[in-house]
Amino acid sequence: MSSTTRTATDRTGTPASAPLAGSVPSPPTAAAAPASATPPGTPASGTPRALPPAARVRRAVRRLPYLLLKGATKSVAIVALLLVWEAAPRLGLVDRTFLPPFSEVARAWWGLAADGQLADNARASLVRSFTGFGLAVAVAVPLGLLIGWYRPVADLLGPLLEVFRNTAALALLPVFVLLLGIGETSKISIVVYACTWPILLNTVSAVRNVDPTLLKLAKSMDLSAPRLFQKVILPSSVPVIFTGIRLAGAASVLVLVAAEMIGAKAGLGYLINASQYNFAIPQMYAGILTISVIGVAFNQFLVTVERRLSSWRVPADH
Repeated sequence: MSSTTRTATDRTGTPASAPLAGSVPSPPTAAAAPASATPPGTPASGTPRALPPAARVRRAVRRLPYLLLKGATKSVAIVALLLVWEAAPRLGLVDRTFLPPFSEVARAWWGLAADGQLADNARASLVRSFTGFGLAVAVAVPLGLLIGWYRPVADLLGPLLEVFRNTAALALLPVFVLLLGIGETSKISIVVYACTWPILLNTVSAVRNVDPTLLKLAKSMDLSAPRLFQKVILPSSVPVIFTGIRLAGAASVLVLVAAEMIGAKAGLGYLINASQYNFAIPQMYAGILTISVIGVAFNQFLVTVERRLSSWRVPADH
């Protein structure tokens, strides 16, 4: 050991290479950084990287033939039906007085749309239908969750539900008219009644048929009852609940049309009924087609909402 080193050691009592007590250690150099460190701006492992716009465009172009083929496959049956509808009256296979060609129905539909009759009647029907449907969802889903989760409530209300679920909504239409009149209240009420039972029964079934394995695993983690309900019961029940909601969506339109044929002054049901009485057959079929289109669009909207709420179950690209 040299005399200079001994002198530094003797003065400090510490080897010259050791850091002093209480001193702040110098930051590590770049060479000491781990080799697997993520550079700034790089997404964490497992996080999907957003594709640049050019890559998204190329991907969409590559998928275009598949999407066109899929759309053609889904629409071929509809196109075939319309062709048969157009040809059968013209070839004399059916009486065109009672079933006019589709082209005549399309012209009648355009005439109703042009003079505003179609929009006014469709608006009246949609307001009644969506109001009744929304009230039914707001009442039936919480009640179904309660009945499915708590056995005493199910035992208490079960017999009453069995009575009403087997009573057709249209059979009670005269009762609603007698009690509530022929105004908006009776029409919305019959829609609420018709929509409640599919939602309620599917919700009860969804809660009772949750996978027992999931329940055992959740209970083994000492989850409280509210957390178990929130994390296991509700997510597992969404697909079956939405099956009932979609059935109710179709019932909301169909039952309303029947209700509008009694004492209504506006609505698609009123339009169909008035066209029949006036023997305006193309306008009658135009109203029926409008109801079909509204039903399909509403069902597709509910399917989209279901996929959003159950994205954990359905892959995003399906």
